[in-house]
Amino acid sequence: MLGLVLCALLAPCAPRSAAEEPKPTHAETMVVTGSRSPQPLARVPASISVVLDEAIRRARPTIGLDESLNRVPGVFVQNSGNFAQDFRLQIRGFGTRAAFGIREVTLMVDGLPETLPDGQTQVDTLELASIQSIEVLRGPGAALYGNAAGGVIQISTVDPPETPGVDLRVLGGSFGLAKVVASAGAQGDTLGGIVTGSYFQVDGYRDHSAARAETLVGRLVWDVVDGTEIQLLVDAVDAPLADDPGGLTSEDANANPRAARELNVLLDAGESLRQARVGATSETIFDEGVLNAYAFLLYRDFQTLLPTPPELGDGFVEFDRLGPGAGVRWTWEEPILGWPQALTIGTDLQHQRDDRQRYANVLGTKGALGLDQIEKVTGGGVYAREVVSLGSSVEVSGALRYDAVHYAVDVEFPEDSGDSGTRLMDAWSPGGGIAYMPVDGLTFFGNVATAFQVPTTTELVNPVGPGFNPDIEPQTARSYEIGIRASVSLLDIGLSLYRIDLKDELVPFEIPGGRVAFRNAGESRRYGVELEWESELPWSLTWSGAVTALDAHYLQYTTDVGNFDGNREPGIPPYLVYQEILWGDATGFHAAIESYLVGGYFVDDANSASTPGYGLLNLRFGWVGEVGGWLVAPFVGLMNLTDARYDGTVRLNAIGGRYYEPAPGFNVFGGIELHPPS
Repeated sequence: MLGLVLCALLAPCAPRSAAEEPKPTHAETMVVTGSRSPQPLARVPASISVVLDEAIRRARPTIGLDESLNRVPGVFVQNSGNFAQDFRLQIRGFGTRAAFGIREVTLMVDGLPETLPDGQTQVDTLELASIQSIEVLRGPGAALYGNAAGGVIQISTVDPPETPGVDLRVLGGSFGLAKVVASAGAQGDTLGGIVTGSYFQVDGYRDHSAARAETLVGRLVWDVVDGTEIQLLVDAVDAPLADDPGGLTSEDANANPRAARELNVLLDAGESLRQARVGATSETIFDEGVLNAYAFLLYRDFQTLLPTPPELGDGFVEFDRLGPGAGVRWTWEEPILGWPQALTIGTDLQHQRDDRQRYANVLGTKGALGLDQIEKVTGGGVYAREVVSLGSSVEVSGALRYDAVHYAVDVEFPEDSGDSGTRLMDAWSPGGGIAYMPVDGLTFFGNVATAFQVPTTTELVNPVGPGFNPDIEPQTARSYEIGIRASVSLLDIGLSLYRIDLKDELVPFEIPGGRVAFRNAGESRRYGVELEWESELPWSLTWSGAVTALDAHYLQYTTDVGNFDGNREPGIPPYLVYQEILWGDATGFHAAIESYLVGGYFVDDANSASTPGYGLLNLRFGWVGEVGGWLVAPFVGLMNLTDARYDGTVRLNAIGGRYYEPAPGFNVFGGIELHPPS
């Protein structure tokens, strides 16, 4: 089945946290929402992969998105166990240069955007154990999603269970890993709800890399009347500890990969945060079409200590953020002149207000105030998409969106600095595609798509003083893609080829003192090939795999320190290969062995330093069954079986050659899921 990754297919039962309804098993029956309205995957003229709950949760630690998304072609999720820097996620090279969090990729959870109006995405409140499916739109999607849509990830959490109950999931592992997840829910005739809470802690593979967090997510589903559904959504996180061990030089990493940078320890580098969000979505079905709407309000209290000595800058940063947002979408599906069609029009509006201060970092304590400013970002977009079916075998679609992002900064300290001001960045983003389905189970498609990326407030901040950097411009991209999807007997397969042209690419570089600043590269180009498949084999085996080849080069890029024309873009592996063999039998036992191969890549614009390629081999196994009426699912994972040495994350263009963040060698985890008798 194309893009679907299923574990323990033949297990007779599963914990209540798994979906209880049968799942579609072929691309032609899978319905996706990446096009902003439900559409059969077989008719989508773009590369979309879907990962279902078994691949996300079954016999996995549910700590990071790399566990489930590295199996998707074109997707590379870096994870070194540094929770202060978060997971580095890229889709076709978009997102490579994130200083922290996720950049250039739009993330939606249950219909609400996790991506802020400036394009920054944080996943601190995301609880993987509560996820039912993940859709990944590979490639630009700005025509529908606007800013930061070099790729789009749609996440859906589990539905309230039909039978009331409480699930418990307990996990332990190497390097002090411990996690407990509990969820409770029920479903009535018109009202259902589910609440999931988790506690996570880890000492860390490297020195000074401990982390601790508590999360709470809730979902209430109300069928108001026939044709109208409202969802109330809440999520919160309290993460008081996330140490940052820092980047190492190649020599230091080889000598002791578990060491932290001395300055990071001396200045207690790391972060802490609290965040809460409440939101709602609605869907109303009329005779003439479907109306969808959403609204939310977010609050974030954030503090980070950077490894910046007082004589080189302000390393103690904190801000309070308030962020409301809302959107509405109308879809009309009446034939025009006898041609079946679907017209979608919509608008999105978001705002964020950051009250930011920077102080000197005096041995991990707050020193003298160096900066106090209010940063505001307001982003709005309007869009339209038209899909026309030309008979049963051809579907043509086109979309257009306009986005405007307005920045304002009010510098309160230093007083009378004269650096307060505003900026406006806007863009039109067109896109379109065609899907041809000559026979059932076979789709040829092609598309032209665009991406629009403005700098975040962190990237736009003036690296040498208060206010905004006047030299930064938005990044744009245009993509050309062709592909094929096929379902033949027991094999599902997909192939995509694309070219992406980028202008004014936002590139990070480190300045004295350890802060990361940004500048624009002139022009870049990427060529890529992606292959994915899944095949059912004899002896209850399923073989799934993904292969990615990506060539990314600067065409024109000159800075004060050199000319980088023709160099490879750093941080982007030239190839990725994922393989997994799954087995499950009627007794409830299941096992999976997976391998992951990553090609070596450069870590600086000058291509003078690189990180070597590596291969990982992992084994997971478990059992699902009943014991005394209880539903029980113990599991064990053996990770990096060959004890490979590799860099889980790199810091691009770091000063002093401190590019590398080593990842754990061989490590283990184990746990159990429990559901009491009904």
